[in-house]
Amino acid sequence: MKYLVIYDSQYGFTEQYARWIAEELGCPCAARKDVNPQQLQKYDGLIYGGGLYAGGVSGSKWFAKQLPALAGKRIALFTCGVADPADPKNVSHIREGIAKVLTPEQMGKIALFHLRGGIDYGKLGFVHRSMMAMLKRSLGSKSEQDLTDEDRQILATYGKIVDFTDRASVRPIIEWAEKGED
Repeated sequence: MKYLVIYDSQYGFTEQYARWIAEELGCPCAARKDVNPQQLQKYDGLIYGGGLYAGGVSGSKWFAKQLPALAGKRIALFTCGVADPADPKNVSHIREGIAKVLTPEQMGKIALFHLRGGIDYGKLGFVHRSMMAMLKRSLGSKSEQDLTDEDRQILATYGKIVDFTDRASVRPIIEWAEKGED
């Protein structure tokens, strides 16, 4: 099967995963802004990656808009954010955000994967920097016993560069793509 990997990445973590996936599959990789929707017809499948920002997936509206023209093709969506996808609460929150853009029917036709990215506070734009500052204040007002391990990690790494990317974590996506059937 011929796949195209498309990504929407503001800080580079989602792009890194997309490039690893494309390398493993031996297929092209492109930024969403550089893709003409007509190009998608040349491929048997699409793997789309979007960064997580305030519970939403970057480029998800564009992705949803393409789905009707991709009927019959294999489609996967991977998210990339600082939240740990090993925590079921985080996955539930991510999927709730996706469900605000995709219909239940669309959600049922695509494979969903969640990867852990990172954060570089020095590269954050004003809005994202402000959101992280509010999160830090909110977590700082909690009692120590009410903090989760992830909350403690956010507080301990605030203002630093944190990179949780792991090439091995793309393996389930590669296996899904190589399987070639749903």
